[in-house]
Amino acid sequence: MTQHNASKTKFTGPWDLNDLLRTPEFTMKAREDGLRDVYYENEPCGGKPTRVFAYYGAPDSETKVPAMVLAHGGGGKAFPEWVRMWVERGYAALAMDFSGRGPDGERLPDAGPDQTQEDKFSAIGKGVREAWSYHAVAAVIRGASVLASRPEVDADRIGITGISWGGYLTCIVAGLDDRLKVAIPVYGCGFIHENSAWLDVFAQLPEQDRQAWIENFEPSHYLPQAYMPMLWLNGTNDSAYPLDSYQKSYRLPAGPRALAVTVRMPHGHTSGWAPVSIGLFADRHLRNGAPLPDIGAMALDGDTCRAPFESVTRIESVGLHYTTDAGKWIDREWHSLEASVDGGGVTAALPSGRPLVCFLTITDERGATVSTEHVELVNW
Repeated sequence: MTQHNASKTKFTGPWDLNDLLRTPEFTMKAREDGLRDVYYENEPCGGKPTRVFAYYGAPDSETKVPAMVLAHGGGGKAFPEWVRMWVERGYAALAMDFSGRGPDGERLPDAGPDQTQEDKFSAIGKGVREAWSYHAVAAVIRGASVLASRPEVDADRIGITGISWGGYLTCIVAGLDDRLKVAIPVYGCGFIHENSAWLDVFAQLPEQDRQAWIENFEPSHYLPQAYMPMLWLNGTNDSAYPLDSYQKSYRLPAGPRALAVTVRMPHGHTSGWAPVSIGLFADRHLRNGAPLPDIGAMALDGDTCRAPFESVTRIESVGLHYTTDAGKWIDREWHSLEASVDGGGVTAALPSGRPLVCFLTITDERGATVSTEHVELVNW
């Protein structure tokens, strides 16, 4: 396998990127369900070596196939059904566990950190390399290295998707691992020290620990280094990652971007891997599939708004979504109105109330939805 070298100018935080890009020691064992149990080495914890457990699967193919790294969220695990979803789509896939557990749900004898709140935040007081984020990011990149080493995998067609805390990890890894050709964070984003479900946790950390966490593990430091196409999915009322932090995050990457914000999207693993746009976006960039509709920036003109778009697929529906509430994003009530297709654009009448937050969406015949950025209007 071609050796990748970390750029001298890339901000790599506390990680030895060249080491993570090498193939780790790993074992694979076939399972009755057609997948394989994988164990691979990861960073030492408490001075002891650790291993990560993962599920791996690949389709039967006479040619090399694309592959996806699958990063679960808080309270989650390595999900075999998630791997099978991607195998059925024609991909190899690796879903690793970030809690130090094996297929039986029990902690491994050589486990890394668990995924408790203490492991994610307070543990940094023991040192940056004892914190959960340090080990989880390393596990993701090493997982990609395992995939790249497989003879059935096309190492030049590997992507990543992650849900919630897995989306957070995806944001960091997208700025570190240039081997990845597509990145799809769901819910998870950066700026969580500014607004997220964990503000009280940050407030309770000693200032030195808080600053060390932000300096090393805040995704906004890494996202400007991401050049691969990225698809961002979230809900208007997400319980963990609010739209203001989300918007600041998706504006940072240097590469092309698609956005899919939907009204009251549920927060969870099955909800996070369900959108059809995820597979279609990966297909576009890893298998030369048809692209998602491309919607431009929304422009306001008096009491109307409009956004240009291009699509090779038939448009099924368009809509305007808005709230006139202020305060916490999770508590705002959202409403949806019909919009219309006007030549090469989507047009809608703006509601009269202020403050107003609104965005436009397009859904195509495949059920794939994309959205504009949200716009905030404060005054009449």
